[in-house]
Amino acid sequence: MIIPIWLLAAIQYSCVKDKPSSVVIQNPSTQPVVPAPASPSSGGSEKKYLALGDSYTIGQGVPVAECYPVQTKDWLLANGIGGISNPQIIATTGWTTFALKAAIAAANPVGPFDVVSLLIGVNDQYRGMDTAGYRIRFTELLLQSILLAGNLPSHVIVLSIPDYSVTPFARFSDTDKIRKEIDEFNEINKEVAIFYKTQYLDITPSTREAINNPDLVCADGLHPSGIEYKKWAARLGVLMKTVLQ
Repeated sequence: MIIPIWLLAAIQYSCVKDKPSSVVIQNPSTQPVVPAPASPSSGGSEKKYLALGDSYTIGQGVPVAECYPVQTKDWLLANGIGGISNPQIIATTGWTTFALKAAIAAANPVGPFDVVSLLIGVNDQYRGMDTAGYRIRFTELLLQSILLAGNLPSHVIVLSIPDYSVTPFARFSDTDKIRKEIDEFNEINKEVAIFYKTQYLDITPSTREAINNPDLVCADGLHPSGIEYKKWAARLGVLMKTVLQ
């Protein structure tokens, strides 16, 4: 069931604040902060990218330069899209949809952004949260993302949830159950993304290649390596280029 947009109007409105902040939220215990633009663009050519998510977005276990938002920015610069600032990242390891929603409200990112990416849900699945609640919370987050992108749905890109069942971390777990649940959560975020006319990038099949290629997992045995993030960045860059050029 898709959540009617009028039911979430209050959520959209709550994203607009009188005194915006340029806070970048990241997990200080594991990753240095990715610099955010010092001030919002005011009619210039600077392009602003906001990345929302969890450990996959901050690149848990890899250097900041190898996380997918930064690698995407580098891909864009190498492929003719100049003037793009360092991505502003609101993400921390362990965040659920609940936590990300609260963090966006606390950080109050300065919009509009030229492009917004959203990848969230693995911790909802890992903690056994129900899919019905995920649908509601993900819809709220997507509508926030659209608002932050200047009410341009095509400038929002949803990434599917990676499948960690193929990683060493999950080798003693019920991997079939994990895979099934990841697919269920991804069915929801894809359906909601398409309904609201945002872009959707299915990276899950790529993450499943790690079962035969350990180089695609970082040293912690759970999160993707910089090599895997580079694959996401190239595909994400292609989608971003269409709205940035």
